[in-house]
Amino acid sequence: MKHIKGFIETAPLWKNKQFNLQQFEMPSISLKNFTSQPIPTNLRLGHQIEYIFKQLLDHSPNYNVLAHNIQIKKEKETIGEIDFIVEQKSDDIRFRESVKKLLHIELTYKFYIIDPTISESTHRLMGPNRKDMFFTKMEKTRDKQLPLIYTKEGKKALEKLAISTENIQQKVVFLGQLFTPYNKEIPSIRPLNTACIVGFWVSYSDFSKDPFKDYTYYFPQQNERLHKPHQEVTYKSHYDILLDITIRHSTQRSPMI
Repeated sequence: MKHIKGFIETAPLWKNKQFNLQQFEMPSISLKNFTSQPIPTNLRLGHQIEYIFKQLLDHSPNYNVLAHNIQIKKEKETIGEIDFIVEQKSDDIRFRESVKKLLHIELTYKFYIIDPTISESTHRLMGPNRKDMFFTKMEKTRDKQLPLIYTKEGKKALEKLAISTENIQQKVVFLGQLFTPYNKEIPSIRPLNTACIVGFWVSYSDFSKDPFKDYTYYFPQQNERLHKPHQEVTYKSHYDILLDITIRHSTQRSPMI
């Protein structure tokens, strides 16, 4: 359940509308009566997060998931995927009746380090392995993923599910955990949300020295990255964790600890 709560508590990378992308506002959900369904652990974290999001929407009385993970194909080639088509139910007090509207939601959950050497603030966010850039992902979502439902192939796929693209609203769930350089002034990421900053990143050479030697560490599993650290795991010494980091570096990975 910690990973479910961690997902709910993760801040959006921006509020309301930015970059011509409207954030979907997560409904207020009580976990008292929520029963988490098993999530296949062999899936990459992005797909596990899709399972979490769908379960939360299914638990909410205001939403009905009509379709998710819709593969869009052109002939035999997959040209994209639609994350979620959701029916939102709300009461219109003007007419005293229930009103339904369709939402197309694209879901993104990212971990980014902040690189202060880059001049443009919104370009400073990049994946820990420096392969995944926030700005590139944001543009892909806006310019390729969202327009997919209006392509001939997208409309055809949705028509098979009896879903019309007419009057459909498009929103994103773009969440993130950001890590600022250790022991340095936090670089500007305006207009992004500073509430997403949850930790710091440090170079291997700096981590090998004091003051890090006096502490113990733990490598979180995939879904454990969603929630805050706790004491219910086995921590390793600085020496042992350095050995594990070295192994991960040999496969071109920058680990979270």
